[in-house]
Amino acid sequence: MKKVYGSAAEALDGLLFDGMFIAAGGFGLCGIPELLLQAIKEAGTRDLTFASNNAGVDDFGIGILLQTRQVKKMISSYVGENKEFMRQYLGGELELEFNPQGTLAERMRAGGAGIPGFYTKTGVGTVIAEGKEHKEFDGQTYILERGIVADLSIVKAWKADDTGNLVFRKTARNFNPPAAMCGKVCVAEVEEIVPRGELDPDGIHLPGIYVHRIIQGEHEKRIEQRTTRAA
Repeated sequence: MKKVYGSAAEALDGLLFDGMFIAAGGFGLCGIPELLLQAIKEAGTRDLTFASNNAGVDDFGIGILLQTRQVKKMISSYVGENKEFMRQYLGGELELEFNPQGTLAERMRAGGAGIPGFYTKTGVGTVIAEGKEHKEFDGQTYILERGIVADLSIVKAWKADDTGNLVFRKTARNFNPPAAMCGKVCVAEVEEIVPRGELDPDGIHLPGIYVHRIIQGEHEKRIEQRTTRAA
């Protein structure tokens, strides 16, 4: 199966449709799949629901899709530092489902592992628990959270081989692996694509079975081309 594509637009071809549910990797402004988000913006796909740790800032990350009114709903943990997000939410133009950060990560991981739901103490006694099933375990109250299964996952990794095995760097490893797991299709934007067998098997953070398409970032391509010419 061909997994390596020449551009973000090519990698997303045939996957996008209005009203779809997308899980996006990234933590703060680290590990954001910026080329894939730009391609979604240019495709004009609308009424999108995003599950993401954050909504980016006004001119970066999911923020660029908020500017063009392509996002209908955000499932997030942190939405600060984005004035357009705040304007749309307070104006009733954007739906918001707040999740505790660990709960959101686990909802993604659970969905990717085929687990439809799990119980957690996080959020008990708060607005997060409203309307959710409560259950007692060993004298403690827990609430039921549903696993997330998205139509599409878009993530950013450091290295990949052509089979889709991924390695992340530092903070980018927080949300990208669970976001990648929970999509019916996963497209990964990577800094470097290395030959098969070059990645240390013990150092692979996400197996290629979860990854369907890969692109290499344009900035990294230019660096690679300059290095090749210099050699």
